[in-house]
Amino acid sequence: MVDYGLKGKVVLITGTNNPQGIGAATALAFAREGADVVLVYKKVLRKFDDNKADRNGADRYYKANSGDSSAVEAMLRELNARFIVLENDISDEKQVTVIFKVAIERFGKVDVLVNNAATDDENGNDTIETVTKDVIDNTFSVNVRGSLLMTREFIRNRGDYGRIINISTDSALIFAGQITYGASKATLEALTRSIAMEVGKYGITVNCVAPGPTQTGWIDEALEEAVIPLIPMGKLIQPEDVANTILFLASEQAKMVTGQVIKVSGGHAL
Repeated sequence: MVDYGLKGKVVLITGTNNPQGIGAATALAFAREGADVVLVYKKVLRKFDDNKADRNGADRYYKANSGDSSAVEAMLRELNARFIVLENDISDEKQVTVIFKVAIERFGKVDVLVNNAATDDENGNDTIETVTKDVIDNTFSVNVRGSLLMTREFIRNRGDYGRIINISTDSALIFAGQITYGASKATLEALTRSIAMEVGKYGITVNCVAPGPTQTGWIDEALEEAVIPLIPMGKLIQPEDVANTILFLASEQAKMVTGQVIKVSGGHAL
């Protein structure tokens, strides 16, 4: 077993209410290492068919993201983890301040920030011919502004240990069909490099994990059959695969790794 040196560290993770999601898997991974965990989420209310939510696909994914974090909390309790849960909107500057205030009041510090929360357009209006102002504004408000505000607040409240891990996508540089979402993630990758240059003097590292097609409850059987031939490793990425990479980047072992975008994609979109 690898000792990542994370026992007693305080980790703040956004986007944590989907029990099959990357945020939930990351929270559990840190809890197993003895870290204290701050879960932050916002309910995303989208239409779904509850009769189809018992199997992987859009309905299961939308249902999970429209709910609270109770399922994730139950898993953390089984690990006897120390955690708190905050329902806040990271695109709102005032709420970001509240998130850190409550986290620090409870645990005394925040050592690791995982910017996992993201949104996209559900209606297919994210191509150059269909994109709307609202799609652009809504996507960038969470994926870029929210992550930036969280990062800024982390730096303002920095202690003697600092790790920031952003979550992108392996297709950020070319994402035809979801141009605004892809552009927001490419922006996050650019910010990763720039902020790493600015905060290195504080001993803080800033890195980005770019997952490939990951089974977060979204990928149904038909999509899985279509996607797997595009993955050289021959299988979907699991949230735990992404979480394990995040653990390493948060660890003492990765103290000289900064400004990097690491694909966890099984070779997809190289």
